[in-house]
Amino acid sequence: MEEYKMRRGEYLEERVPGLEGTIEDYFGPITATEEFNGSDLFVVEEPDNPVFERVVAGAVVYDGKKDKLAVDFVERDLEDLMETGDVDAAGDANDAKNDFLLECTGRDAKSRRESMKRAVEDDADAPDDLD
Repeated sequence: MEEYKMRRGEYLEERVPGLEGTIEDYFGPITATEEFNGSDLFVVEEPDNPVFERVVAGAVVYDGKKDKLAVDFVERDLEDLMETGDVDAAGDANDAKNDFLLECTGRDAKSRRESMKRAVEDDADAPDDLD
């Protein structure tokens, strides 16, 4: 599961007031919910695009901090896509993921990568527990 921050000064509920509908627009009907870090996320068990096996997305609420967007895109293997002739849908699946994340976070793919890279570097700089 990946978590994404919003741009500075922006909030998920303001950017996408109808997150449930937005998820359905991009990926298909929501069929269930799933708990993650104390928040219920939306699950699309049979996404419209054949590249995805399952999509889980929603807002994760943290006390005293801004909400984050949590997303898990479960994709089929390339060999499976080739066998079923669905390889051509991969471009559309990638566009759907990037467009959805841009709409929700206000950050393009490059900005999201740089933010995640900084978070990993910050974790590496933190001292290990010496208990």
